[in-house]
Amino acid sequence: MQKESSNFQYEDQIQWQHPDKGVSRQIMAYNDDIMMVKVKFETGAVGAPHTHPHTQATYVASGVFEFTTDGETKTIKAGDGVYIKPNVLHGCKCLEEGLLIDTFSPMRADFL
Repeated sequence: MQKESSNFQYEDQIQWQHPDKGVSRQIMAYNDDIMMVKVKFETGAVGAPHTHPHTQATYVASGVFEFTTDGETKTIKAGDGVYIKPNVLHGCKCLEEGLLIDTFSPMRADFL
């Protein structure tokens, strides 16, 4: 049976999850094939290095981040993006409070 979100999502109706210190996320639209997630970071918060079997595309909506993927580290800011291949070690550190929009394919069932 396919899992999927409703057609419309309203920020004030979606609970925030708190996976790490200084990190909060909201699960937005999803089905078995794709998932969009808003992730808020406080300055200094870390997205610990990890891997997963999903393709990930990240858009920086606000803030500044030091992002490492596949052994390469770059500073990215609002308006920038990152593409992460499946099973590649990646993580980030928030340099200025910000918001990331993560898209995963297939969806991250472990987030539900």
